[in-house]
Amino acid sequence: MNKEIDMAKNSEKSNSSTVSAEQLKDWYKTLRLSRALDERAPNYLKQAIGWSYHAPCAGHDAIQLAIGHIFEKNVDHLFPYYRDLTTCVSAGLTAEEIILNGISRATDKASGGRHMSNHFAKPEWNVHNVSSCTGNHTLHAVGLARALKKYKKHAVAISSQGESSVSEGYCYEAINGADNEKLPVIFVFQDNGYGISVPKCDQTANERVADNFSGLPNTTILHCDGKDVFDSISTMEKAKEIALKNEGPVIVHAMCVRMGSHSNSDKHELYRSPEEIAEAVAQDPIAKYEKHLIESGVISEKDIEEINAEIKTTVLDAHKSAMTAPVPSEDSIYDYLYAPAYESTKYPTGEHNDSGEEIKFITAINETLKAEFRHNPDTFLWGQDIANKDKGGIFNVSKGMQQEFGKERVFNAPIAEDFIMGTANGFSRLDKKIRVVVEGAEFADYFWPAMEQFIECTHDYWRSNGAFAPNVLIRLASGGYIGGGLYHSQNLEAVFTSIPGIRVVCPSFADDAAGLLRTAMRSEGPTMYLEPKALYNAKSAMTSVPDDFEVPFGVAKTRKTGTDLTVVTYGNTTHFCLEAAEALEVEGYSIEVIDLRSLIPLDKESIINSIKKTNRCVVVHEDKVFGGFGGEIVSTIMEEAFEHLDAPVGRVGSTFTPVGFHRTLERATLPNTEKIKNSLKKYLEY
Repeated sequence: MNKEIDMAKNSEKSNSSTVSAEQLKDWYKTLRLSRALDERAPNYLKQAIGWSYHAPCAGHDAIQLAIGHIFEKNVDHLFPYYRDLTTCVSAGLTAEEIILNGISRATDKASGGRHMSNHFAKPEWNVHNVSSCTGNHTLHAVGLARALKKYKKHAVAISSQGESSVSEGYCYEAINGADNEKLPVIFVFQDNGYGISVPKCDQTANERVADNFSGLPNTTILHCDGKDVFDSISTMEKAKEIALKNEGPVIVHAMCVRMGSHSNSDKHELYRSPEEIAEAVAQDPIAKYEKHLIESGVISEKDIEEINAEIKTTVLDAHKSAMTAPVPSEDSIYDYLYAPAYESTKYPTGEHNDSGEEIKFITAINETLKAEFRHNPDTFLWGQDIANKDKGGIFNVSKGMQQEFGKERVFNAPIAEDFIMGTANGFSRLDKKIRVVVEGAEFADYFWPAMEQFIECTHDYWRSNGAFAPNVLIRLASGGYIGGGLYHSQNLEAVFTSIPGIRVVCPSFADDAAGLLRTAMRSEGPTMYLEPKALYNAKSAMTSVPDDFEVPFGVAKTRKTGTDLTVVTYGNTTHFCLEAAEALEVEGYSIEVIDLRSLIPLDKESIINSIKKTNRCVVVHEDKVFGGFGGEIVSTIMEEAFEHLDAPVGRVGSTFTPVGFHRTLERATLPNTEKIKNSLKKYLEY
C-alpha cells in the first residue's frame, strides 16, 4: 500500500545535535555561496555579458542543499531542473562552473554554451543535462533507474522539479511506470505555489500535488518543510534509504517559497501583493538556518563575516577566470550533430552477391534483431504488445524474442508512447555499450504523443556538447496499402527529416531491411527506422540475405539502370517505380530507378550523378506531395544539378488529403504503378 509520511512531524529528523559542527558550517557555506551566485546572476545580463535566463533559487535553498547532499557523484544520477543552482553547488559544482554556464562559455561543463543558461550539469559526474521542457526529465530518470535496477547498481536516480510541472502528462506516465516497476528513483517536487504566474489552485485540486499519486501502491510519499535545512536533509536521506532498499520510488514533496520572480523575464509584482512578497522574503531559509547556528553556538557573528568575505573572494576569482574563457565558435554549430555511425568494412556500399534462399522482409528484421541481441548482450527491446506468450508485436516482428532472451531484455511497455521513448533515452545513459530498440508506437500514426521525447533524443548529443548520445533505435510500422484508413496508413518521414540530429532510414527489400537494422543497432545515437508494413510479407520485397549483411547510412542503391530519366524513390513506392519502369521499357524508354534506403543522411551524389546521365528526374514517394520529403530532394536537385536538366523535376505521391478507410478512397489517395507510369511519361515527353 502507499506510504505517506510527514517528515516534519517525524521523530527521526536530523538536528544540530546529531550533526558535527564542521558539517553544519559546510552546509552554511554552501548556502551562502549559492545565494551569492544567485544574486550576482542578474548583473551579467545588465552588463550584456550573459545569463539571459535566470530562475532564482532563493526560498528553495534548504531542499536543494539536501538534494545535493545525498547525491553521490559517479554513483547516483541527478536530473536537476532550471532552478536548481543550490542543488548543483551542493552536489559539488564550483562557482566557476556555475558562472561558465550562466554566461554560456565554450568550456561550460553542461553544454559548452549550446543550452539555455541556468541549466546546470556535469555529465562526467552523472549530473545530467536536462531539457527546458518542464518536468520532461522525469522520464529520463525513470529509464535510468530501470537500468540501475537491471544492472543491479546500488544507486538512485534523482529527479527534481517544480510542483506545477507535475501537471504534464509525461510526469504521470513516469511516476506510474516507476511505481509499477518499483524503481529506485526519487522525485522531488519543490512546491513554491506558482507555475510562473499561475497559482497552484489552477493546477490541481489537491493542496499538495504529491497527493495526486496517493493511490500508487509501491510509491512512498514524504512531505517536508523545504525551507528547513534539518527537515529537508532528514527527508532526502530517508528517501534514498527507501529507494536503495528496492522498496519502490519515493516522492518528496517539499514546501518552499519563491522569494523573487519566476525568472528575470517575469515581474511577480503583477500578480503578487506587496504583503505576499514581504511574507515570502521573511521566510528566507538561509536566515532561519543562520539564526539557528548562532543560537546553538556553532558559529558567531565574526565567523559569518569571515565566511562571507571568503565567499566574496571565491565568487570574484571565479568571475575573473570565467570571463577569460572562450566563447563558442560559429563553426562549432556542426559539431556533435550526429553520434558516430558504425562503419562496415565488408559491405562499404551495401551490396552483396548472395544467392541463397529468399526470405520475407519481416523475417529479415526478426532474424537480424535476434542476431544483434546475441552479438551484444547489452541490447534491450520494449514497446506495446512486444512480447506476451507467442505474441511478438502487432505484426509479430519480434516473435520469439522474449522466449530466447528473457523478460529482462524483451518486455512490454504501457500504452504510453512518451514513456516508451523517454525511458529509452534514460536507460541508455547508464553505459555507452547499451543499445535500446523500441517500437515507438504500434503504428506510425500513433507516434505523435512521443514527439516531445523524440525531439529530446534528436538534440541530446548536440545539446550536451558530445557528452551523451541516446543509443536508441526507433522502429515504426509505416505507410498504407493495407486498408488501414486514418490511423494506420500515415507516413511521417517529412516530419522526422526536418529535425536535425536523427538518422532516418526506410528499406524497400529484405536485405536492406536487415543491413540497415544491423548498422543502426551498432551505431551510436538515435535512428528512426521506418518499416513499410505492406512489405512485411510481400513477395516482391523478398531477397536472400547474408548472415552478417550491413548497409551503411547515406548510400543509395540503383535498382535499375537507365539513360532517359531518373526516378528517386524509397519504401513501398520503389516496387511501383520498378513496375512502371519495366512497362515503359516495352515502349522504348530507359528508366533508372534509385532506391534511397537512407533519407538522412541523403546520398546526394548518387542522385546528381544519375541526373547528369539522364537529364530528367521524377521523385516518387508514398507520402503527400505537398510538404513531403520529395520537396527537399527536388530543391537539392535544382540547386546542385539544374544545368543538367532538360525538363522540370516531377513529383508523385499522395493527394493532400487524409487516407480514407474504404479501398476506393485509399486507391484514390495513394500513388500506384499506373499513376507513376503516367507521370514518368509526361516528363519523358516534355
